[in-house]
Amino acid sequence: DIDMMSFTGSTRGGVAVAKASADSVKRVSQELGGKSANIILDDASFEKSIQAGVDSCMSNTGQSCNAPTRMLVPESRKDDAYAIAKDAAQKVIAGDPKNDSTTIGPLVSDVQFKKVQTLIQKGIDEGAELLIGGTGKPDGLEKGYYAKPTVFADVKNDMAISKEEIFGPVLSMLTYKNIDDAVAIANDTEYGLAAYVSGEDKETLTSIARRLRAGQIHVNYGSGGADAPFGGYKQSGNGREKAEWGLEEFLEVKAIMGA
Repeated sequence: DIDMMSFTGSTRGGVAVAKASADSVKRVSQELGGKSANIILDDASFEKSIQAGVDSCMSNTGQSCNAPTRMLVPESRKDDAYAIAKDAAQKVIAGDPKNDSTTIGPLVSDVQFKKVQTLIQKGIDEGAELLIGGTGKPDGLEKGYYAKPTVFADVKNDMAISKEEIFGPVLSMLTYKNIDDAVAIANDTEYGLAAYVSGEDKETLTSIARRLRAGQIHVNYGSGGADAPFGGYKQSGNGREKAEWGLEEFLEVKAIMGA
């Protein structure tokens, strides 16, 4: 007999697992999809923060559930931010993973490649500005499921590329007017696995981190160790991995009374 289900994967898969477990009232712990916001504050080092944001988004060819795929930049400085992001993406080299110059390899399957291509085309059709990349494969990589490192600017939060988990090397850049606007945009998603915020003022960073509806908040790209729980809010899951919270997912509570 199976007492508990632990699932890591897409939100669609998690829903199916939960439904299959419901008839026998099994406990279900899930780590699912994400569409993580990355807020770049006005006092952040743009060169450093945007470069790190692009690198993190493109890492593993974008196939990371907690990748910072929505970059939020101040509206008043969007032109500088777009130029830096485009330059950073130009340094992302798709190719054979065995080559030292390669930054990212292929996508996992033909199905995933087609999904990424469809969503890139949706971004173009919905009116986002294509800074770099686009549909098709990089030059010289006709064999294999390679996708072009792609960056969109002037993205709106109701566009498909801002709402759907692409799971590919695609960054959507949005603008905000003030901190309240940035937090509202960041939280305006069905997911809540992770969020990122970069800046200099610790009090402001802490305040924003507390307001973001996500399971992990990366301040200035900080990362947690084995003692930090990993898991999300909303449709990003209902369980935790790592630390004592991860162990508790697999334990039952028993009360023994009397002697």
